[in-house]
Amino acid sequence: MSIFDNPFDPDRNLRTGCSCGRHLSEAEHRNEALALRCEPAESEDRRYEGVVASAVMRAVFPQDATRRAFLKSVGASTALAALSQFFPIKAATEVFAQGAAPEKKDLKVGFIPITCATPIIMAAPMGFYAKHGLNVEVIKTAGWAVIRDKTINKEYDAAHMLSPMPLAITMGVGSNPLPYTMPAVENINGQAITLSIKHKDKRDPKDWKGFKFAVPFDYSMHNYLLRYYLAEHGLDPDVDVQIRAVPPPEMVANLRADNIDGFLGPDPMNQRAVYDGAGFIHILTKDIWEGHPCCAFAASKEFVTSMPNTYGALLKSIIDATAFAHKAENRKQIAEAIAPANYLNQPQIVLEQILTGTFADGLGNVVTQPGRVDFDPFPWQSFAVWIMTQMKRWGQIKGDVDYKAVAEQVYLATDTGKLMAEMGLTPPTTTYKSFAVMGKTFDPAKPDDYLASFKIRKAS
Repeated sequence: MSIFDNPFDPDRNLRTGCSCGRHLSEAEHRNEALALRCEPAESEDRRYEGVVASAVMRAVFPQDATRRAFLKSVGASTALAALSQFFPIKAATEVFAQGAAPEKKDLKVGFIPITCATPIIMAAPMGFYAKHGLNVEVIKTAGWAVIRDKTINKEYDAAHMLSPMPLAITMGVGSNPLPYTMPAVENINGQAITLSIKHKDKRDPKDWKGFKFAVPFDYSMHNYLLRYYLAEHGLDPDVDVQIRAVPPPEMVANLRADNIDGFLGPDPMNQRAVYDGAGFIHILTKDIWEGHPCCAFAASKEFVTSMPNTYGALLKSIIDATAFAHKAENRKQIAEAIAPANYLNQPQIVLEQILTGTFADGLGNVVTQPGRVDFDPFPWQSFAVWIMTQMKRWGQIKGDVDYKAVAEQVYLATDTGKLMAEMGLTPPTTTYKSFAVMGKTFDPAKPDDYLASFKIRKAS
């Protein structure tokens, strides 16, 4: 379901779509799994007109029932004409689209060459930054530690980061503490466990004792999801296997050279391993946790507070690009835009297989998984709480943790929700939700109980 609303559709609820008002549909209400979905309108001009018209319609008709009755009696075109007599909708649309002038227009944003960075990357060649008055140079960067250090040192204004990184930076885990923010998730799902082709007969994780695995970074969803998956199959990730950090662009070469037995990594590395005949896809991470976050758009708290107009324009650009990337019919066009050497430097067919969800798995099968990767910007604060439980589970943080305070300091869900509403999106009415990881439900209100429930964990 789209989160762009049409204020002149008499059958459209301008608020939310379930009985409790917290979900977009009754099915999502029943499942307690609201999934924000971005869908661009017919054109940018019409979308911004819709934003302004939505605000006016809400003011004139506070009750949806009254609005619907009015629209059904006079029709959408007559309603728009009537409203325009009392409120200059077209003029207001132009003002809204322009927004406040950015304090700084020339920006540098670092990225790692993986499909998780799709909205950040494609926003440059496809004009999303320029539309919001910015001149952004997206800079390919070698690894996550470099991304972290360059943003901390202000060589980059903002960056593509792994979703746990702003939490780690804020708490001083692996670096000096610095208040950091994560205003938007870049992608959900989009990762996989890939094994060397020589292990195609070892599909049972119980056979993986002694394996060497790679993950992109210690503070990554990849590390936590691999550890979770291994532990759920009875393997202690600190005893029964070896896990090392390897930059994503080097993963396939290490697999081919037999330096590792497998990796839980971002795409395009998984599909490239299949393309090169070096590995096969064992499991997509969406089958471990459907809808999990991976990468994010991140910036220092100082950047957010000292340049609010620039920050707002940058975040609007990312949200716009994310909305475009969500649409299945745009995926091949995006693959073409991000394939060149200055971006991902990958064969376009590899990126198309990932983005369209129809792909070879390396075992002779062609798989169709439309949700292999998706793009959803809302930074649920419950994601942050889950990540911190895993950081504590594996000894990266010790002692008492104020999960809620840190989550709300770093994951700017409330601010992002307000900006989404301004842009004509319908953000969730809450910033926390429950979800299941390998069938085990996580309640963000009880993180310590969740953590205590694991038998395999690093000793305190």
